[in-house]
Amino acid sequence: MNALTSLMDGFGTALTPLNLLWAALGVLLGTAIGVLPGIGPAMAVALLLPVTYGLDPTGAFIMFAGIYYGAMFGGSTTSILLNTPGESAAVVAAMEGNPMAKAGRGAQALAAAAIGHFAGGMVGTVLLVALAPAVAELAVDIGAPDYFALMVLAFIAVTSVLGSSRIRGLASLLIGLTLGLVGLDRMTGQQRLTFGSLQLADGIDVVIVAVGLFAIGEALWVAAHLRRRPAEPIPVGRPWLGRGDVRRTWKSWLRGPFIGFPFGAIPAGGAEIPTFLSYVVEKRLSKHKDEWGKGAIEGVAGPESAASASAAGTLVSMLTLGLPTTAVAAVMLAAFQQYGIQPGPLLFEREPDLVWGLIASLFVGMVLLLALNLPLAPLWAKLLRIPRPYLYAGILFFAAVGAYAVGGEAVDLVILLVIGLIGFGMRRYGLPVLPAVIGVILGPGAEQQLRRALQISDGSVTGLVDTPFAVTVYAVIALLLAWPLVKRVVRRGRTDA
Repeated sequence: MNALTSLMDGFGTALTPLNLLWAALGVLLGTAIGVLPGIGPAMAVALLLPVTYGLDPTGAFIMFAGIYYGAMFGGSTTSILLNTPGESAAVVAAMEGNPMAKAGRGAQALAAAAIGHFAGGMVGTVLLVALAPAVAELAVDIGAPDYFALMVLAFIAVTSVLGSSRIRGLASLLIGLTLGLVGLDRMTGQQRLTFGSLQLADGIDVVIVAVGLFAIGEALWVAAHLRRRPAEPIPVGRPWLGRGDVRRTWKSWLRGPFIGFPFGAIPAGGAEIPTFLSYVVEKRLSKHKDEWGKGAIEGVAGPESAASASAAGTLVSMLTLGLPTTAVAAVMLAAFQQYGIQPGPLLFEREPDLVWGLIASLFVGMVLLLALNLPLAPLWAKLLRIPRPYLYAGILFFAAVGAYAVGGEAVDLVILLVIGLIGFGMRRYGLPVLPAVIGVILGPGAEQQLRRALQISDGSVTGLVDTPFAVTVYAVIALLLAWPLVKRVVRRGRTDA
């Protein structure tokens, strides 16, 4: 009841005309910036940090929250329409969203994503209000063996549900893990796969990998086939979701938050793992399995809902523990410190107006995001009417700008081209792209958690399975690996009978 009273006070703060203006401005800027490949929410918040010096802390953080949610949806827009994720959390949206766009259902995919963001954000923020202390306490207890088990689960799942075969999925994952090794060893400082180049010592940024594999690879693939096959105009289709679409997606919208929120709250979490796991869950539960890979709308609705809920989850660790779990949370933590405020267990007592105003503004931001982007879905979809040569020339330009903006180094453009050629080769030989991106995102973290777990156990392998949480996750992994074999044995038994 105390939390509910505080939330009502927070709405009183968030619904003042000036704070409503900051929320609307944040959502609008976030969506616009999120559409540009490579310039995700973290960079948007970082770029706008100096602009907020003159604002009061509450107004600044309300605007930051709007930018966060807006940029996540903006990244999904290019991911769906152009197969070009604006940020790593939007990678999964391309798997089913882009085939939908190519089939003339881009507006429906964008509408499913917008409503998914709204549902995920709303449920996630309600969970933030109700469960923040409990989830924060749980997050503190999760150790290195548990993190490593979760990452292994993501690796196994990604190779088992994507692509035409598990071998191709594994090959793609290994490409990603290899790219993730480039740079300095985090524990010893030794150079790995840098070929003596100082520019590679910091590793390859995941945004460059995602943009290279998706945008550059896709543009090269289309260019290679344009002469053989004249480009056909992609129909935009009708702008709204039909009853059949809503029947197929409403459960996905509600399932996503319960996958996304806990992962957002876990340190070293973020939106990458839950969006992918949501994709896996939706594919397993779908009654339209023949549509997956060709444009299943559940594959957009579930992951987008999970991504939005994970954004609310990241605020749990940041506000209650002062522990950022994503790049955006890290930038927001720096912003808190800029105002002389230290997030932690006492923040709710010392700065109740700011905290509850920020939480209330999340609800307001979700409504503004839906009101802004649902009517714009047909307009965004009309991007597909641009002639292919001009469209992909534009994609290459913005991809290059986004990659250069990440580090400001010319070598990043060379790396982008090389990774784009790898993406082209993967399309040529039927390797799914997502496992490679997952490998780059999670590979370095998985290695670090593995080494920590082994150090804690003095090199004993049993240290990887010494917690109930890790044992449970490994049981799920065993089930995933054994299920196709069990299914085959059962099917053969029925045939023999």
